[in-house]
Amino acid sequence: MYAVIKTGGKQYKVAAGDKIKVEQIAADVGQDIVLDQVLAVFDGADTRLGTPLLAGAAVKAKVLAHGRGEKIRIFKMRRRKHYQKHQGHRQNFTELHIESIAA
Repeated sequence: MYAVIKTGGKQYKVAAGDKIKVEQIAADVGQDIVLDQVLAVFDGADTRLGTPLLAGAAVKAKVLAHGRGEKIRIFKMRRRKHYQKHQGHRQNFTELHIESIAA
């Protein structure tokens, strides 16, 4: 059994026992959260699709950690204009452990 959920403007395919990294969620480490924006649930031959969200479906997850991703280096340059710009970015994330899918 797996589900497609939406959080942080992105969609994730999750199953019970998975660990995923999502956009930062305001929750404490060890706290249980409920992700209720479920787009679809697949259970063998039984498929339930939402329009756009599936009513009554939820995914329970536990917050494992908060962190920052790898550094991305940004370099901008305009040739012949004597312009160069260096910039870096590290995106914040929350690591979740998917405990159960309720459909």
